[in-house]
Amino acid sequence: MKRNLLLMLLLVCSGFSYAQKKATVESLKQAFEGKFYIGTALNLNQIWERDPAADKLIKSQFNSIVAENSMKSMHLQPQEGKFNFKDADKFVAYGEANNMFLIGHTLIWHSQAPSWFFKNEKGEEVSKEVLIERMRNHITAVVSRYKGRIKGWDVVNEAILDDGSWRKSKFYNIIGEEFIELAFKFAHAADPDAELYYNDYSMALEGRRNSVVKMIKNLKSKGIKISAIGMQGHLSLDFPKVEEFEKSILAFAAEGVKVMITEMDITVLPMPNRNIGAQVESNFAYKKEMNPYEDGLPKDKQTIFEKRYLDFFKLFLKHEDKISRVTVWGVTDADSWRNNWPMPGRTDYALLFDRQYNAKPVVKQIYRFGSSKKKP
Repeated sequence: MKRNLLLMLLLVCSGFSYAQKKATVESLKQAFEGKFYIGTALNLNQIWERDPAADKLIKSQFNSIVAENSMKSMHLQPQEGKFNFKDADKFVAYGEANNMFLIGHTLIWHSQAPSWFFKNEKGEEVSKEVLIERMRNHITAVVSRYKGRIKGWDVVNEAILDDGSWRKSKFYNIIGEEFIELAFKFAHAADPDAELYYNDYSMALEGRRNSVVKMIKNLKSKGIKISAIGMQGHLSLDFPKVEEFEKSILAFAAEGVKVMITEMDITVLPMPNRNIGAQVESNFAYKKEMNPYEDGLPKDKQTIFEKRYLDFFKLFLKHEDKISRVTVWGVTDADSWRNNWPMPGRTDYALLFDRQYNAKPVVKQIYRFGSSKKKP
């Protein structure tokens, strides 16, 4: 009888121990604690907590969030002077309730800006003075509303081209390169304590790297605050080289600013054009041959994908003293913009969690590597 009771007790304890072990969640935010924030971008369903499974992932894995679309100017101020803060307010409330580092994305961007920003009541292009005032009003209203709550702002997004020349956006054509300085000044005036960032894609390219360094030098020489450079991590399986990415981290950090990996994903799909970077306006008609993994990712591609993610996280940890944040651009593969850009209707596998909300095998590798690199 005693023997049976002892056996039962051992089985119960063993089962409890197994269940406890099975329930343990390997958390990315815990793996990188004390090194850098680990973040993700939220869509509207996630901001409004309509997706319980995604909500669980966000809260367990990430300690920084950014709104994927709802804080862009076309959504915040669709008509001049008429702001819609409903979704942005909910985003901020969600982040505060979960003790997260909040990023505002993005104040000035040529894309997803409302058309009225650049036109008068006659439909004509506005003057330099008018556009500057509209910039001032928009930035001041948005940053002031979240003063002390949103900790960092993507002040200007994607103003430089691959070769290092200025993008000929409406902001540049009407105001000139001064629009960068003005945007940072207006944001700083609205919240002097907020971190201020310049954010761009393909930052591993030498032309863009060199021009961003010049931008940092110019802003600093004029006493204008710039806290960090956001390197969008929209990667593919073979571009860019890790070594070129590292050169940019070192170049930006050498100018006395932090570096952030702001929009990380790794596409496994072929690109219809090699020279489009992450230009959101690019659009190609669907072709079945450009969607080769509709029924699942082959093992050989999965292996390359996992090595690619791990190689970059090793790089980030190598330079953890220079990097303040790593943000993946979406929660699961189902949420990724990569499924519909630059060709709608494709099936991509660009993120760390799959369409069933499960961590991919590489997450465990990243977790273990991050956890093993404890600060002294």
